[in-house]
Amino acid sequence: MSEKDRIEPQLPKCPTGIKGLDEITNGGLPKGRPTLLSGNAGSGKTLIAMEFILKGALEYDEPGVFMSFEESERELVQNVTSLGWDLEKLVKQKKIQLSHVKVDR
Repeated sequence: MSEKDRIEPQLPKCPTGIKGLDEITNGGLPKGRPTLLSGNAGSGKTLIAMEFILKGALEYDEPGVFMSFEESERELVQNVTSLGWDLEKLVKQKKIQLSHVKVDR
């Protein structure tokens, strides 16, 4: 089989709805598989995860759960309000569930 005849397998993707991310990931994150976001504090892990959950609820009618080990539910709501997202409304509509897990170090 020649190189040009080889078929590359493509994982099914789940669009994120995040501007630019779906393009650079060739359609989104791998569907049905966990995705780990890793980075230093302030690198945008929480923001990407929150936008993914929000876009899923708003654009794809897919409810989501956001689990935080750092910020409380109140802090998460405050943080995303400045971006124009009404997280409290989505929680009341049961489209998103927030969970803060306090870990004693």
